[in-house]
Amino acid sequence: MNLATSKATQRLALVTCSAYPDLDIDDQLLIEPLRALDIPVTIAVWNDPSVKWDQFALALIRSTWDYTRHHADFLAWAKRVEQVSVLVNPLPVIAWSSVKTYLRELERSGVPIVPTTFIEPGQHWTFPDGQFVVKPAISAGSRDTLRLSSANTAAGDRAVTAMHLRRQTAMIQPYFHSVDVGAETALIFLEGEFSHAIRKSALLPLDVASQVFERGLFLQEKITRCSARADQLSVAHAALRCAPAGWLYARVDLIDDPTGNPVVLELEMVEPSLYLGFVDSPGPTPAQTLASHLAQRLQSERQ
Repeated sequence: MNLATSKATQRLALVTCSAYPDLDIDDQLLIEPLRALDIPVTIAVWNDPSVKWDQFALALIRSTWDYTRHHADFLAWAKRVEQVSVLVNPLPVIAWSSVKTYLRELERSGVPIVPTTFIEPGQHWTFPDGQFVVKPAISAGSRDTLRLSSANTAAGDRAVTAMHLRRQTAMIQPYFHSVDVGAETALIFLEGEFSHAIRKSALLPLDVASQVFERGLFLQEKITRCSARADQLSVAHAALRCAPAGWLYARVDLIDDPTGNPVVLELEMVEPSLYLGFVDSPGPTPAQTLASHLAQRLQSERQ
């Protein structure tokens, strides 16, 4: 797309949802680095009908954490935006990453994943022995995600049935207890390069009543800085090679399997938290690095 070079078309939209009209605190860290590069910034709610998306040269998807409840509408919105602006990440990436059946593709390509059974509406299902996780294939923030045990399969049956009634594909995965000890590691990549890593404490209690959701959208998390192991980086890069081209940001969520080897839990390329404020090292911050990449993309569109 070759956009005009007027001040209006040099603007950048940071796209969010109505529950976070001012963005998440972490995403707000992007604003000053962008303004320091003389890039006008507007925060826009993705499904606000008053927003004129053609006034932006680039629309960066950020805190759109309600999209899973409106998946078809979100993809239709993304298609409309791409007709008048540059969407980041682009629609093929969004469509691919927003449905977790991409795990099948990763597995076929030899990428180690958490063993996953997908149950389509109308299909029969069984649960593994021990503890397991049930969740929809289109989900975010651990919503509608349950950690159960083989002693409580009735709750699992109700969960899968409810997903099927909503015409959703259900996922069943074994629960790896390495999450309770080593937690979940998220590796963040910007423009194809590894940026930084964080560790998330275990999120899923067996007691569902103890789950606390932020603004009804995602479970509260305890985040700490960490370093990425060489084997984690290798698996993350292998997973990213399976994704459609053109992405700017990605987060690969990993846990260790029972033998201590990293496996992919999710590959987040729609609206993942990038934890821009969880790095304390010399050089540009992740927010500054991301802003610089956005400036380069804007510049390429103006040429």
